[in-house]
Amino acid sequence: MRQTLMIFNLSILFITACSKKVNDQVDIDKEKQNVIAVLNQYKTAVEKLDTTGTAKLYMTESKIFESGSYEGNYKKYETEHIGPEFSEFLTFKYYNYEAHVTIDMPYAFADETYNYEILVKEDSTVAERDGAATSVLKKENGEWKIIVSHNSSYKGKGNHN
Repeated sequence: MRQTLMIFNLSILFITACSKKVNDQVDIDKEKQNVIAVLNQYKTAVEKLDTTGTAKLYMTESKIFESGSYEGNYKKYETEHIGPEFSEFLTFKYYNYEAHVTIDMPYAFADETYNYEILVKEDSTVAERDGAATSVLKKENGEWKIIVSHNSSYKGKGNHN
């Protein structure tokens, strides 16, 4: 684990050093907004309980992790996990959503924090959770796409104020 973290940190330093010149030529605030737009498209799809069109937000070779478990690429996650899971919900609503983005062209690093509430179809129970997600995105052909995403949640305060 320590070696993996060290390799990750060294990779980030290398990318940062190589991309400094590119970043000087880019409107960073605009790129942050474009990345947040991608994250919001996915968030909106989740709240609609409909993954239609969400695959375009992810690289083909993406890696999805949920609560410490590797789920595969997005297409697998969509068809084997989140898609079937959505059929068990009546509603899914985010509260207190915040996203922060760092741009280091051609990459973006995002973290999201939120609370959410799920109304379960079977027995109309309400599940309230606190959640967080981190994502790495890459800009290719003028579009930001998610390469790696990790989300987790816990039975927290469930505070939607």
